[in-house]
Amino acid sequence: MKLQKPKGTQDILPLESAKWQYVENVARETFKKYNYGEIRTPMFEHYEVISRSVGDTTDIVTKEMYDFYDKGDRHITLRPEGTAPVVRSFVENKLFAPEVQKPVKMYYIGSMFRYERPQAGRLREFHQVGVEAFGSSNPATDVETMAMAYQLFTELGIKDITLHLNSLGSPASRAAYRQALIDYLTPIKDSLSKDSQRRLEENPLRVLDSKEKEDKIAVENAPSILDYLDEESQAHFDAVREMLEALNIPYVIDTNMVRGLDYYNHTIFEFITKVDKSDLTICAGGRYDGLVEYFGGPETAGFGFGLGLERLLLILDKQGIQLPLEESLDVYIAVLGDAVNSKALELVQAIRMQGFSAERDYLGRKIKAQFKSADAFNAKTVITLGESEVETGQVTIKNNQTREEVTVSLEEIKSDFATIFKKVN
Repeated sequence: MKLQKPKGTQDILPLESAKWQYVENVARETFKKYNYGEIRTPMFEHYEVISRSVGDTTDIVTKEMYDFYDKGDRHITLRPEGTAPVVRSFVENKLFAPEVQKPVKMYYIGSMFRYERPQAGRLREFHQVGVEAFGSSNPATDVETMAMAYQLFTELGIKDITLHLNSLGSPASRAAYRQALIDYLTPIKDSLSKDSQRRLEENPLRVLDSKEKEDKIAVENAPSILDYLDEESQAHFDAVREMLEALNIPYVIDTNMVRGLDYYNHTIFEFITKVDKSDLTICAGGRYDGLVEYFGGPETAGFGFGLGLERLLLILDKQGIQLPLEESLDVYIAVLGDAVNSKALELVQAIRMQGFSAERDYLGRKIKAQFKSADAFNAKTVITLGESEVETGQVTIKNNQTREEVTVSLEEIKSDFATIFKKVN
């Protein structure tokens, strides 16, 4: 049998990985400006952590979980999303305690796992960046978090982004709306897709964001949730809109955008971008003031978003955005003959210890082949080291583009390579 990677996974090779690192670093730097710290939770959790947060009836739990019993007969699952583990950690580590500064702002970057049919942009192991802020019900937190995502996309150079905004209101206004939606959809139940007919019983709001053609037609004249907001919910939504306008962040109101999970309330949002004439959601989030209580913590406000790294990289690629990747080598050392093998190692190490990137030949190849390697590595400078250089203690360092060169002593290179490097470049 040929050994291959499991279905729905990928190997991210060094050239590709450089792009991932760049995007992750921009995310880290952006989040740091907003005073977010990184949290790293385990890749696997107790099954109940996920089933409690995303609900036993959702597709994630019924069809897509990688779950198993471990040797201690504990029911374990690989994490399918990032929010539930972070909330579990927030409660377990008592970050709700009065002495912990609020809001508690955390971000994560990591692998998630879902057992689904692999297709373009949907893998069984995929990577997510997410943020969660706990302890503030101020609408400014909603807007700040959306602004942070917007800043991230701007820094990466992504074009044609639209912020879609909606409010789910308070649990009471949502319940009133749910009933109105059931009353509207029940008489036309037969015209809905099979999935939506099932959802009408379990989770009628999900019919609104169905992608099926017949459902889209059916919900065209459905009542709007914004007509059912109570006073508090309306005030919150108005404040969010005013602050977005104050920050010059354009948005559209999208009343068909919903969340299937009960703990969401008030603001929900998605950033959508155009790729090849089709709309792609690049990031989604919202307010979830009920979630910490689900996990046995005290009533705590929460707001956050998640985005898929694979999709983000796909969008960058499709929009033709060139990431400014540093892919050159400072120094390449061409090594002539076995006798200088040890000296070459000393030299390359001395250069690296001074903070420069350096490589040398290990294969005893002809000088022409070594110079070709220097070009392939995009080396800025080349040093040739042979027996005569070791005897005289002098080497020539050459700029690989301009061919300009200077002769210096090996001691100078070991003690102050920065000055020499500047001279040649």
